[in-house]
Parts: sequence; C-alpha cells; structure tokens
Amino acid sequence: MMRDKEKTLGNLIDKCKTAFISYVDPDGFPITKAMLAPRERMGITEFYFTTNTSSNKVNYFKKNNKASIYFVDNRFFRGVSLIGTVEVLEDQDSKKRIWQEGDTMYYHGGVTDPDYCVLKFTATKGRYYSKFTNEDFNIEEV
Repeated sequence: MMRDKEKTLGNLIDKCKTAFISYVDPDGFPITKAMLAPRERMGITEFYFTTNTSSNKVNYFKKNNKASIYFVDNRFFRGVSLIGTVEVLEDQDSKKRIWQEGDTMYYHGGVTDPDYCVLKFTATKGRYYSKFTNEDFNIEEV
C-alpha cells in the first residue's frame, strides 16, 4: 500500500515524457493515443495537455467527456491509470497559461492559433500498478 499517494504518483507522472489518453468514439469503442506529457498538473487531480482543436479526440470529447490517462515507468514496470473527464478549453487565458516557446512548431499561428486548444483532465479515481500488484483509490481519499 502506498504511504503517500500524491507523492508516489506525482513522482512517477513527472518522470514520464509520454502520457496515454483514452476516449470513446461515437460507436462506444475506446481509442487510446499517445500524447506529450501534461504541461501542468495540480496534484494528481487536474492535468493540462496541448492538442489540435481539429483532432478527432477533441470532437469526441465534446460529445462524451469520459476519459482515462495512463502513465508508465517501463524501467520499474509500474504505472498509474486515472479515470475522469476532459474539458476542451479554447479560451485565451487557458491557452496562454500552458503555452511554451517552440510551440509554433505545432501551432503555426501562435498562442491565438484556432487549431490550438487545451485539454483539462480531471481525475475521480485511479489504479496504481507496481511489483505485479495493484491498488485502487478514489481521488478524494488522496
């Protein structure tokens, strides 16, 4: 059992360069995509990702906001899966908040590019995997 969930999981998450996000297509099937690590996180409850407004996942999230994100530490064969919801943020304050130098590589129009948006993932529960065991938890318990 984890003694300090937020610290243990936060350390794992911060070491990951890639996150996996899953969402549901219109036919009810899950789709999982690799994404760059979140730009910002608030504990293990809120995560902020950049993505293209024109992407399929954004269109799907606008219809069904249920999602999960997964972070894995291949070296020690451990990971955390978080379940929650996604909000698509297109306001300038949210976009400016996580904008980084070099993002024009992906969003040529800069921070005001209409094809740039922020995904805010809010976790409600999760599962931690380590040493061939798992532990379920609710976020309000953390």
